[in-house]
Amino acid sequence: MSKKHQSLVKAHGKNYLVPFILITSLFFLWGFAHNLDPVLIPHLKKSFTLTTVQATLVDTSVFIAYFIMAMPAGFIMKKYGYKAGIITGLLLFATGAFLFIPAANTQQYNFFLVALFVIACGLTILETAANPYAASLGDPDTSTQRLNLSQSFNGLAAALAPVIGARIILTKGFSDAELNAMTDAARKVALASEASSVKLPYFILGTILILIALVFAFTHLPKIQNNDKQEAGKHIFHAFRHRHLSWGVAAQFFYVGAQVSVFSLFILYATKSADISQIKAADYLGACGIAFLIGRFLGTFLMKYILPQRLLAMYAAINILLCTVAIAAHGMITVYAVIAICFFMSIMFPTIFSLGIKGLGGDTEYGSSLIIMSIVGGAILPRVFGYISDASGNIQYGYIVPLICFIVIVYFGITGYKMNNIDENVSL
Repeated sequence: MSKKHQSLVKAHGKNYLVPFILITSLFFLWGFAHNLDPVLIPHLKKSFTLTTVQATLVDTSVFIAYFIMAMPAGFIMKKYGYKAGIITGLLLFATGAFLFIPAANTQQYNFFLVALFVIACGLTILETAANPYAASLGDPDTSTQRLNLSQSFNGLAAALAPVIGARIILTKGFSDAELNAMTDAARKVALASEASSVKLPYFILGTILILIALVFAFTHLPKIQNNDKQEAGKHIFHAFRHRHLSWGVAAQFFYVGAQVSVFSLFILYATKSADISQIKAADYLGACGIAFLIGRFLGTFLMKYILPQRLLAMYAAINILLCTVAIAAHGMITVYAVIAICFFMSIMFPTIFSLGIKGLGGDTEYGSSLIIMSIVGGAILPRVFGYISDASGNIQYGYIVPLICFIVIVYFGITGYKMNNIDENVSL
């Protein structure tokens, strides 16, 4: 980490570099897990002969967990602290990864969905803890830059996971021509063997997570104190008195819905819009991750000169135009347009998060939970994308969904981020 970046993790004479590095490693881990899902979707779609809508149940299983677990996650953090939350999240994450082994052995699609749900429960707790913790490890004035820096490693995972996952999972399958030439019994056995290819990568992932949980258990993490003089929030709905948090929740709902629609359905989209193979599409998905990663680092730099909310609105407006290309164009230009969308999405999650929880004082833990709950947009909006695609017979029309999402984010970046004045004068 450069001296410039190290300055982001210093405050009041304290250097938080080591805890910041540990926390940032979590961003890479959950980014890797999430970005294996776009590989799982076409893999399971083929293995279990699913429609696009049925395949999006992968996303539904993952992101519904954020809605269900965000409040318990906030409670864990408030009662037991960030460290306990992180360890709990890692252990749940590992449990879900190990469940892929019996899921593959039983050859049940629903079992895979349960395993993904358990993984996502762990991710919910990790994200509820790590996002505000990373934002707090240093000067409050650089919290948005710091969170974007941590989230950059989420972008690194987005670049690596599809490329690695595709070569472990997708390359071991049979072609459609080979499957069509088989008898029904032989096809069933062949598809069952394809589903089993997920066991090794998820076993390795689960083992790594257990080891990291042990590292956190034996590492001292500084307590992050709230320096505001107001009392802690009484309940989660108490936090909604902050106007900018309410808009932050809405913006994050639509952003995550857009991101999941773009990333998770990319392989299905690119194979149709540009007529390329799944492996080649997975490589371009890796390019999406690289664009996302570059965008995170560049965005962190640009925020030294451009206000985060202004940069957010600019990026969202550009993505509205790119979505029209993804809908209307044909051939490789559609793939390049989506890669560009990924670049301009890069700063959105951490920027919305940090702007949404800014100045919440005693409501910070509950505010963080509410924004994490809004990640449920990733469970709902990709299914709308899938319904539009199946109903129209053209997956490109599904990009109407991200287009609408970016319109909401433009509004948040222009005016929705503004705080009301109750923070300083009212204690409820």
